[in-house]
Amino acid sequence: MVGGGSGAFIGAVHRIAARLDDHYELVAGALSSTPDKAESSGRELGLDPLRVYSDFKQMAIREAKLKDGIEAVAIVTPNHVHYAAAKEFLKRGIHVICDKPLTSTLSDAKKLKKAADDSDALFVLTHNYTGYPMVRQARAMVENGDIGAIRLV
Repeated sequence: MVGGGSGAFIGAVHRIAARLDDHYELVAGALSSTPDKAESSGRELGLDPLRVYSDFKQMAIREAKLKDGIEAVAIVTPNHVHYAAAKEFLKRGIHVICDKPLTSTLSDAKKLKKAADDSDALFVLTHNYTGYPMVRQARAMVENGDIGAIRLV
């Protein structure tokens, strides 16, 4: 995980969601750009201290070289960091799961598309509200015609 250290609400939400189906295990992280906070966040989450980073580029480089390095990274940073972080992992063939929005600018979005196209790794953008039970129920109600024709959203 990149971002989502101590006190970051959205990081905890993504970690909970990742545990719902038990397909992911958090094993490494650049949880904060502040070294002390990154280290303490990693300790709180029970990560191996050797796999806690204060820099996402350092994490991408090292994890790509490890025999048991990460398969995918979840990017849950402030929006302006999404492009730079995603690019580093895609460049090294590591799958990226990025929180919305894609980037902060159209220019960065276009560069990120190119980085994803040039990589063998997947780039996935999360739209986390689609998993909420009320949203799923609303979708089913619309599909079934339970509420009539939708005229305004």
